[in-house]
Amino acid sequence: MNYAGSRPVAFSKTWMLCGALWASFSIGICSVAAADPTGNARFVVKELALPGANGLVSLDYFIFDPASHRLWVPASNTGSVDIIDGNTNQVSALAGFPTAQVEYKGKHPVFGPSSVTLGDGVVYVGNRGNSTVCVIDAHALKIGECLAIGSPAEGLSAAPDALTYVAAVRELWVTRGVPPMEVPSSDRAITVLDASEPTRLRLKGKIALGASAEGFAVDNQRGRFYTSLEERGETVSIDIHRHEIVARWHSGCDEPHGLALDAARGILFVACTARVVTMDVTHDGQILGSIDTGAGLDNIDYLPSMKTLYAAAAEAAVLTLARVDEHGIPNRVAVIPTVKGARGVVVDSEGNAYVIDPLRGRVLKVTLRSEPTHQG
Repeated sequence: MNYAGSRPVAFSKTWMLCGALWASFSIGICSVAAADPTGNARFVVKELALPGANGLVSLDYFIFDPASHRLWVPASNTGSVDIIDGNTNQVSALAGFPTAQVEYKGKHPVFGPSSVTLGDGVVYVGNRGNSTVCVIDAHALKIGECLAIGSPAEGLSAAPDALTYVAAVRELWVTRGVPPMEVPSSDRAITVLDASEPTRLRLKGKIALGASAEGFAVDNQRGRFYTSLEERGETVSIDIHRHEIVARWHSGCDEPHGLALDAARGILFVACTARVVTMDVTHDGQILGSIDTGAGLDNIDYLPSMKTLYAAAAEAAVLTLARVDEHGIPNRVAVIPTVKGARGVVVDSEGNAYVIDPLRGRVLKVTLRSEPTHQG
C-alpha cells in the first residue's frame, strides 16, 4: 500500500494550511509554496508519511538511487525498508526485516533495519536489531542473503552503524555503534566485507581506527575514504587499497557528524553541531571556509552539478542551502523552515532534498521551483 500525508507547515513565521487528498491505494500530499527569507527562491514542501507510522519511527541513514529514482529509507522499529518513488512520491514498504528490543541506557527500545547503501545492482541494509547486513535485489525488490557481523547479545556497540560501498575495490565498509547516542564502537574499527560477488558478502578484514567512526565520504577518484573519529574530533583519510590511515586533519569541530564531498574539486564538507566546515583534501585538509546552519546537524549532502551544499538542522528546524564558490567557500542561498527534530538530508540529481522527520514518522521532500541565487 502507498502512503503520503499532510499537516500544517511553518514558513517565515506564519502557518500555512493545506488539505490532503485521500483515496484508496493512492497518495495524499500537502504541497506548500514557500519563499526563502529574501524571496530569491520558492519551494514546495511535501510531507510523505511512512507506512505503519504511528508517531516515532527510528530513522538514521537513507540514500537516493539516481538510476531508479528511488529513495531508500530504513524504518528501524517498523521492520521495513521504505521506498519512495522520486517521480510519483508513492511510498511502499519492503517488510520482513527482524526487529528486537536492544538495551540502551536501562531501556529497551525496538531496533531493526537502520542503514543502507547502494551496491552493484543490489542494496545493502544494516540491521541494529540482529547485527546483520542483508542484500536486496535492487530490481526485484527481494531480500536475499544476510551476513551476521556480530552477536545481538553484544548490543548496539557491535551492531552496524553506517554502510558504505567502495566501488573501486568492490568492498562494503561497515562501522559500528551509535556515536551520537554515546554508544561507542565495540572494536573502534571499520569492518571490511568482500562484495566482489554482490549478492553474497564475505568477511574480509578490519581497519583499525582507535576511535568510533562518524560520517563518511568515498573518494574513488583519489582512492580515499574519509571519516571522522567521534572521541578525537578529527577527520581521517584512509587509503582504500592499503586499508591504512594516511592523513589526520582537524576541522575545528569538537563533535564532527556527517561528511560530504565534491570529488572533482577536492572539497570535503564536515558537519559540526551548528556549522559546516570546508576542507581541501588535496592540500592536507586545509580549511577553506565555513557556514553557520543552526544547531542539530547530522548527515549532510552535496549536489556537484549545482555546486550546492544541503544541511538540515534539527534544533534550529531549518534546511540551509549554500552555493560553494571556486575557493571552496559556502555562500548561503536559502534557509527553508522545517520542523523541530527534522534532521539528515539527501539530495537527488535534480536538486530535490529529502529530510527525515523521525518524531512524526515521515520524510519531508523539498522541491526547488527556481534555482537559488546568492543572498549576500
